[in-house]
Amino acid sequence: MNKEDFFIKQFIKNSGKHKNNNKFIGDDGAIINENLKTKNEKYVISSDAFFENVHFKRSWMNLKQIGQKAMLVNISDAIVMNAVAKYALLTVAIPKEFNKKDLKQLASGFKKVAKKYNIKIIGGDTIANKKLDISITIISITKNSTLRSGTKKDDLVCFTGNLGKSKKDLEKLLKKETIDKKSKFIKPQLKPYFFYEISPFVNSALDISDGLFFELERLSKINKIGFEFFEDIKEEIGCSGEEYEILFTFNKKVKSKIKKIAKRHKIKLSIFAKVIEGKYKNKCRGHHF
Repeated sequence: MNKEDFFIKQFIKNSGKHKNNNKFIGDDGAIINENLKTKNEKYVISSDAFFENVHFKRSWMNLKQIGQKAMLVNISDAIVMNAVAKYALLTVAIPKEFNKKDLKQLASGFKKVAKKYNIKIIGGDTIANKKLDISITIISITKNSTLRSGTKKDDLVCFTGNLGKSKKDLEKLLKKETIDKKSKFIKPQLKPYFFYEISPFVNSALDISDGLFFELERLSKINKIGFEFFEDIKEEIGCSGEEYEILFTFNKKVKSKIKKIAKRHKIKLSIFAKVIEGKYKNKCRGHHF
């Protein structure tokens, strides 16, 4: 049983006499239809957890790297919804043995990424704990949001970059081996300017956090579609999580436009499937719970 999916479903449909769908749940962030400076702007609220011994071990990364990755994986959710992150709320469970130096190092990771992406850290909460647990809420603004639910039949399916290295690096870390500090597992490489430029031509998108095959199943379930693969994708590629590359679909008529934008931003694209009728079930072992 996928406990994550089951738990989320408890909040999508209300039980009892008054049954209605919760329209906010289902994407990388929730879109709040409140007018901002213009009638077209909307808030996107996203939240993600980054827990010790679940997502990382302190022996794998220093505290600055942990703070950086916690921020980056949250900003990734905003980007794939074509939203620009503006504010962040941090909730940090701090181990009792942390000293001032530790706290400064952790904070420096949050602040470095916030400065790069012009995000203001506006509050949150801290508690004492036995391990380091982080939860971040990102408040973003969008004019034209990109959703997971926009996938259309005959769309081409594409992902950015190379997949598989994060899984290999995780396996090394689990064996207590060292990995390159530039590894995407330690520091995800986000592509905001590329995605913001292609977003008018994209029908649906999400980031690859749990692995390509997991994300394809998400698209399949929400859009009730299947995929025709152009070639076999190996398990070490399709099951590699923590990639934070972008998975997106688009009409074949805009293929040349997207490829031209990718070339300008020096982004590698892999167009690997077409959307068809049917359904898709991923072939990877669950790595939640």
